[in-house]
Amino acid sequence: MRNLGLIGGMSWISTRVYLEQINRLIQRRTTPRTTAPLLVECLNFAELHGTRDGAGWDHAGERLIESATKLEQAGAEALVICANSMHKNFDRISEAVDIPILHAADYIGKRVAEAGKTKVSLIGRRNVMTEAFFRERIVAHGVDLLPPDMNNVEHIDRIIDEELMAGKVSRDAERALKTIITQKEQAGASAIILACTELELVVDIDANVLPIFDSARIHCHAAADWIMGEE
Repeated sequence: MRNLGLIGGMSWISTRVYLEQINRLIQRRTTPRTTAPLLVECLNFAELHGTRDGAGWDHAGERLIESATKLEQAGAEALVICANSMHKNFDRISEAVDIPILHAADYIGKRVAEAGKTKVSLIGRRNVMTEAFFRERIVAHGVDLLPPDMNNVEHIDRIIDEELMAGKVSRDAERALKTIITQKEQAGASAIILACTELELVVDIDANVLPIFDSARIHCHAAADWIMGEE
């Protein structure tokens, strides 16, 4: 098995999901007592929280570059960024290290395209929903992404930012996401890309009104494939 580095802490909820899912996938392919060879650094999300402007993103990029370099020096042979929103800095981080970084959007786009889904709606943090850095890599696989509904963008971002990233789960948030997904279906969506790991706290991935492509599950499968030398 190959050593994989995880840049985590954004939030700790997301990092926990990555650790658990990757280890469970590795156990299924090996033995029940096998542990995935992971090197993990959890950044202090309080330093990165609320990133909005150019200076804030520059600072976040520097912190992720430091983390990537540290993990590479510690023996990681590839990296995973455990936060889709922080893929905004992907190119800068990639240029700073000599090991590959598994981009979540590439694997999401491939999986959705293989499933033959068209007119797919993307739900996640504000920048993931509205900016090109994540959407374009999915579209490059032939996936037709519906434009974001700006009436819902701020509401979803607030739920993620103020509640889910702090580990708070409420019935109001569950109802809100159920309503939004139903609205996406009515608008013609054939599937949903759940592009924020924390959203799985309030969205039933396996039994919903539309098929759900969970970015964390897809990314973790890619990570396990890479660890096992299948990627």
